[in-house]
Amino acid sequence: MSTRRATKKQVRPGGAGPSRRPPPARKPVSGTPAWVAPAAVVAAVAVVIAAFLVYRYYTTAPAPAPLPADTTSVVVAQITGVPASEFEDVGQGGANNLLQPVSGTPLTGATGKPEVLYIGAEYCPYCAAERWAIIVALSRFGTWSGLKTTSSSSTDVYANTPTFTFRGATYTSQYIDFRGVETSDRDQKPLDNPTSAEQQIMGKYNSAGSIPFVDFANRYTFTGATFSPDLLGGQSWQEIADEIRDGSTTQARAIVGSANLITAAICRTTSDQPAAVCSTPAIQALEKKLG
Repeated sequence: MSTRRATKKQVRPGGAGPSRRPPPARKPVSGTPAWVAPAAVVAAVAVVIAAFLVYRYYTTAPAPAPLPADTTSVVVAQITGVPASEFEDVGQGGANNLLQPVSGTPLTGATGKPEVLYIGAEYCPYCAAERWAIIVALSRFGTWSGLKTTSSSSTDVYANTPTFTFRGATYTSQYIDFRGVETSDRDQKPLDNPTSAEQQIMGKYNSAGSIPFVDFANRYTFTGATFSPDLLGGQSWQEIADEIRDGSTTQARAIVGSANLITAAICRTTSDQPAAVCSTPAIQALEKKLG
């Protein structure tokens, strides 16, 4: 009897039948270049910026033209001629008392009198608002000349706030000296530089460098505006002057009230001179508040 040897059929692991060759691997399809994604982001940002600039161009109101000299003199005469009775009626009005007592070597000006030092910039809307009150207040102690109209930046908050500039202006008084430093114009181009001594004063009493900064003979200082520039928005210089002289308007209560606070601080530096200004009940009451 013949015998046969059994042959084993090769079986793939797992019992899946005869083994097969794996299919040939496909070459990967070329992907998107690595630079495309960053370039797309840059392009998208550029489109957004361009859209914003176009929007701002069409929505920003143009700056009002400064008044001619003869019209400016009429407005200045009006706001520097506020009657004593109005100062008394308004008192602090709607102004915020930002004045802080400070100590240091008494600050005197070019003629040796107590100095009121203002540091600001023409683009600054808070400076724009506060200049109205400074002009009104200092007119009680002396005389302004050479004031010119301008407006705050068209691209900052409270755009185009009507105001004046102290650059090129002159102030004379037998009681105080005034020094006005406008560091930039309304387009933020550089103008005046504070002296090294003035920079030291800023560093001592206003380390944040906020503007406007006002120093009353190193006895009182304040930064910022004592009322919101929004109160002056959309108005002409003449309209604001008319509101100041009205006495009962919100603008008058803010500007004249601020002028009274400034007056009280100045009176503290001049030993309450002139008496006709400093001895009034409204100013005496504010002096007590200042401490």
